Amino acid sequence: MGSDMKKKRKQTEEQINTQRLLSERKQLVASHKRDMLLCVGVFAIATLASFFFKNMASDPSLNIAMLYTLGVFVITRYTNGYVYGMLFAIMSVLSVNFFFTYPYQDFNFSIEGYQVTFLGMFAIAIITSAMSSNMKEQAEQLAEQEKELMEAQKEKMRANLLRAVSHDLRTPLTGIIGNSSSYLEMGDRLTDEEKRALVTYINNDANWLLNMVENLLSVTRINNETASVAKSLEPVDEVASAAVIHFRKRFPDAEVHVTVPDNVVMVMMDAMLIQQVIINILQNAQMHAKSTKPLELTIDEDEEKVFFHIRDYGVGIDEHRLETIFDGEGYRSEKAKTDGYKGMGIGLSICKTIVTAHGGRIIAVNHRDGAEFCFSLPKEKED
Repeated sequence: MGSDMKKKRKQTEEQINTQRLLSERKQLVASHKRDMLLCVGVFAIATLASFFFKNMASDPSLNIAMLYTLGVFVITRYTNGYVYGMLFAIMSVLSVNFFFTYPYQDFNFSIEGYQVTFLGMFAIAIITSAMSSNMKEQAEQLAEQEKELMEAQKEKMRANLLRAVSHDLRTPLTGIIGNSSSYLEMGDRLTDEEKRALVTYINNDANWLLNMVENLLSVTRINNETASVAKSLEPVDEVASAAVIHFRKRFPDAEVHVTVPDNVVMVMMDAMLIQQVIINILQNAQMHAKSTKPLELTIDEDEEKVFFHIRDYGVGIDEHRLETIFDGEGYRSEKAKTDGYKGMGIGLSICKTIVTAHGGRIIAVNHRDGAEFCFSLPKEKED
């Protein structure tokens, strides 16, 4: 049984290696075919242009040499390695000798200075190929470094998100287990008011978990590889109104003052995801601001972007956390944490993920009487 599994595993690995080699070979053949076609095409264009200069000018030799030299630069820049640049240089020197040097349409290698021209074209091909190869290597290194940096950032975000999920799930689950156990063990000795309080706590924690699931489902709507979302043209006032209505279902006593532009503003977005961003920030403010004053949701615009401002009049944000509040660690002041309620780090982390996937930016600042979150969305045109 074990030997059969090893054989199957070995066969699978061999098949994968074979497929990889075939794929690499196909890519190499396609690359050489492209380079050869480019070499022939540029040579044909340079030769036709040289005939044009031959008929138009009394001494076209300089213009013709410059045309073929330019062709050498193009070939060495856009092909791989040195081979095609040198091949083009040889073809160019032979073409100049055959078509544009007396006697025409005949080779004459004894012309004075011909060897210098040949060596010069070859030197240009080698030098340009070396420079192009170096540029390509640097570009590949930069692309690789950028890819590694993006992977590191994604890994950091994934770790922060996992930490936030672990914390924000454990707290309400602990509350549900504790309150339900108290109800089961002491139900006969509890008053109706105490029973109602325990059930209320359980209901609140269950709603919190539901909100958490909605957030996680929102993230799954974003493509992890391309960080892209399915966007359509949406009116921002309707999106904001839908978000506030959803927020009021959980916080019926909360008051939100909404201000939108007089004109209808349309933005390319995934409406459900942007609603989730607004809901998350409103919920954060309602639970952590420690204020009875109304929340404010203001939308304005400039020529390139639409801005969403959510403002509260509470305890504000600790200054040292302003730079990391979207990393999944929660954000409110130490004073706000004394209520023992759970943080909303995952909600803010998801807000940043959603806004960034839309090509926007989100920030948090303190003002004199509380905190304000602002995120922007670009005014893209519909595809």
